[in-house]
Amino acid sequence: MHRWSDPSETPEALRPCVVTLGNFDGVHRGHRAVLNALIESGHRLGLPSVAVTFDPHPVAVLRPESAPELIAPGEIRDDLIEDTGIDGLLVMDFTQEFAKQQPEDFVRAVFVRALSARCVVVGMDTRFGYRNSGDVSTLADLGEKFGFEVVTLDDVGDGERFSSTVVRTHLRAGEVGEAARILGRPHRVVGTVVHGNHRGRGLGYPTANLSADSLGLVPQEGVYAGWLTRLDRSPGEPDRTMPAAISVGTNPTFETQDRRTVEAYVLDRDDLDLYDERVMVEFTAHIRPTLRFDSVDELTEAMASDVARCRELLARIVPD
Repeated sequence: MHRWSDPSETPEALRPCVVTLGNFDGVHRGHRAVLNALIESGHRLGLPSVAVTFDPHPVAVLRPESAPELIAPGEIRDDLIEDTGIDGLLVMDFTQEFAKQQPEDFVRAVFVRALSARCVVVGMDTRFGYRNSGDVSTLADLGEKFGFEVVTLDDVGDGERFSSTVVRTHLRAGEVGEAARILGRPHRVVGTVVHGNHRGRGLGYPTANLSADSLGLVPQEGVYAGWLTRLDRSPGEPDRTMPAAISVGTNPTFETQDRRTVEAYVLDRDDLDLYDERVMVEFTAHIRPTLRFDSVDELTEAMASDVARCRELLARIVPD
């Protein structure tokens, strides 16, 4: 998939094309339905498929105090979009000036002049242009004016509306299973493994601690079953994706609490050196909330129980 940020630099190989538009935070099942329809329209017309999205999120520019914490920011979102098989991703810089464009001005500049769009595929709730004044009806009228087809999709999933807002709500409640149902995959956080306090190793459960600048919405504090993937290794390589017990929290059992961290213990492995590696942690199931134990022995006993539960749950699942 080709990625670029300046509409004027659209590769000639991607013009003309079929195109869609959205923020795509989380790239959930509703987003993927649109992207799959985009690809189908491309095949029907014999044209490449291109998605247009924005960085930063428009709300972060227009109403910073209301900006959502992103489920899948930046490279995570882009990689998830690439996984759908589309041909191009235009990530436009969203600014106050950009937001002032009238719907027709945006369509003319991006869809018509930059992309030579022959077909635009969108969901029924798509809004665009100044103060979100453009909708699917506006787009249909502009399609007639500029000569492109418009394909609109109703909500998918037996009448359920898949929503990034609902995914955030589930993650903040630790309901990673419900989030995964809407996302169509386990939720993920990506970061670099850094040195922590090495408490886990001393207790017999060495953990990979993710850096503070990790990408992805961190779920509610607690213990989770999931997977750790070493992103520097290719699919199929040994020890690339491994089952893990994941802790999110501040280690309240110890007198000096840490910053809120994501740390993952790869089940039954104490031989891994993951420092400075880029890893992806995926959350499959919630095991228990974060607790403060009266002694290290109680904590160690609980960790053993957590690991046993994770081993049991993950043995039933084959990772992608």
